[in-house]
Amino acid sequence: MELFNALNELEEIIENSIKVPMTRRVLVDEDRLLDMLDRIRTTLPEEIRQAKWIIQEREKVLAETKKEAGRIMEDVQKQMERRIDESEIARLAKIKAEETVERAENIAREIKQGAREYADEILNELEKKIEGIMAEIRNGRAELKGLKKTG
Repeated sequence: MELFNALNELEEIIENSIKVPMTRRVLVDEDRLLDMLDRIRTTLPEEIRQAKWIIQEREKVLAETKKEAGRIMEDVQKQMERRIDESEIARLAKIKAEETVERAENIAREIKQGAREYADEILNELEKKIEGIMAEIRNGRAELKGLKKTG
């Protein structure tokens, strides 16, 4: 949230700056503006680290899910080996085991897909935020350059 605070403060600096009469331009305190830009630059890596952490956590969940699915499959296999006889109970157990394996595989697939989608959403939001910040920085710099030329 530090990033949003810095952006809000940057916006406040621009809004509270002296207006140049009969133009849309303002005179801003260059040192203050540059300090804010430095603050934004130092905040961005933290946002990126948080996104990476989220992805790593999702990967851990996926790995644990795969491990659990493997354990379930091993359990099912052992269960099937114990009930090899051709009785109705063995046949039903085999069907149930196959359903369980299929269900475990489906659950693992769903969790993996959900984790990927969640990570993609987080990264997409971060990308939008960064693009917005970059646009504001570019606009601010363009205004500063315009002020240097006219001033």
